[in-house]
Amino acid sequence: MAALHITDIESAINWWREQKPSPDGITACAEVLALAEVYALMVYYHEPECDEASMPAAAQAAWLAWYATTPDAPCIAICSTSQGDPICKGCGRTFDEVQRWTSMTPAEKRATWRRISQEGTAWRFNRYAERALPGEAEAAAAVEPAARAAS
Repeated sequence: MAALHITDIESAINWWREQKPSPDGITACAEVLALAEVYALMVYYHEPECDEASMPAAAQAAWLAWYATTPDAPCIAICSTSQGDPICKGCGRTFDEVQRWTSMTPAEKRATWRRISQEGTAWRFNRYAERALPGEAEAAAAVEPAARAAS
């Protein structure tokens, strides 16, 4: 089972804060509260990741709702793994990740996204960034500075 990085928990909290703003500047919605509990425990125990299976149901549901709004596959239709490369030059995934993508859990996919975003060497982040769906390249780039800071 894959682990969720603290930056993803933080992104989900911020997404929910935009979806359901506090009516009085103090009260948070149920989804933020559920995710904040997980986030606080991660900070308290100095853990950069949490196991998706051990999250409380409310936090897991809130995280999955945020996850559903993120880009799924990093593919930009330039697949060098089909030419024998162990890592795709287009998207940055390994051959195994490309093959298993549809059966991977959301946390496994996010871990892959985090890795390829941090590496930033795939053509989707530089040479062919325009092939990424609108908003997708910006979202991936926004993850990178926060992920580095948390590492």
